[in-house]
Amino acid sequence: MKRIVLTIGVVVVTVAAAAAVTLAVLDRGRRPEPPAAGPSSTVDTGTPPAIATSQGPFRAGPVGPPGHGSYLGAWVRPERLTESGRVTAMTAWEQSLGRKMAIVNTYRRFDEKFFNDSDRQFTVRGSTLMLSWAGGDTRMVTMGRHDELIRERARELKAFGHPVLMRYRWEMDRPNLRAQMWSGPDYVAAWRHVRDIFTQEGATNASWVWCPTAEGFQGGYAADFYPGDDAVDWTCVDVYAGTKYATIGALMRPFLEFCAGRPNKPVMIGEFGIARSWGTAQRAAWLRDASATFKANPQIRAVLYFESDPLNNKGPTNQFMVSDDPDVLAAFRSSLAQDAYYRPMTTSAQR
Repeated sequence: MKRIVLTIGVVVVTVAAAAAVTLAVLDRGRRPEPPAAGPSSTVDTGTPPAIATSQGPFRAGPVGPPGHGSYLGAWVRPERLTESGRVTAMTAWEQSLGRKMAIVNTYRRFDEKFFNDSDRQFTVRGSTLMLSWAGGDTRMVTMGRHDELIRERARELKAFGHPVLMRYRWEMDRPNLRAQMWSGPDYVAAWRHVRDIFTQEGATNASWVWCPTAEGFQGGYAADFYPGDDAVDWTCVDVYAGTKYATIGALMRPFLEFCAGRPNKPVMIGEFGIARSWGTAQRAAWLRDASATFKANPQIRAVLYFESDPLNNKGPTNQFMVSDDPDVLAAFRSSLAQDAYYRPMTTSAQR
């Protein structure tokens, strides 16, 4: 395949923009550690579970899944939390893999504008943007207290024009968000209220991605936050081997079972990662097994790696960057980035 090399101009960034990116990344960094569960010294590399095996047809809105295989995307944390730093980080990541990302993930606070210069650069070159939008207090949203802000964001999306993935308040099932989310029904009401406003404003160029945590499905409470088949375009999960070392198939089995009951919904792995604490050999094995699991569950049509270590030094069980370990990066490259399965013929947004 042709090596993708991007030439990026200098992006002038204001202090406010830099602070916005910083806060978005820190929001992700507050994700609680999975519960410790007697970590093993080796990963089970047996036959991956084949549970979410639907081949479609899928109804996914403006950003449809590929006809076969899976999109590959990522969030890549910049060394400098600026727009130019973000472009530099993504470019370096892609050059290390020998390809560009089909989907670029980005984080936004509830009151933050959606699009900036780096987002437009990623879009112009052919990547689909996924907006991970933090949302607000669900009851305040449903009461209409934020309607003008939501309408402003909807008009911004409509003006952008390109199809995007909208991951509204991802990981809403996290215990540390309960004070904002209140309950599953409260979240559902807020989701539907926000999406209705976007429809009223004609902002129909987004596919809506519902994305709780693997822990929420393991605990049996994630499904309470599901807005309904008519209001969700992609089902999604964030899954990490952090303090608990297990195959990705074991970690997200309850989620795959949930998806199997919705065969017309394409599945996305919104964030996945293997912690630095498990060492080079185990991390490489985990990534190879992850690829085999994605293939065994062809309802999964998009996977996005979380190429990041936190800014607040939470330790190696919460550090997921692979680009600084040559052997782990080689495993990612061979099992995911350079595998034809993750280079589908359809590489642009589709209905």
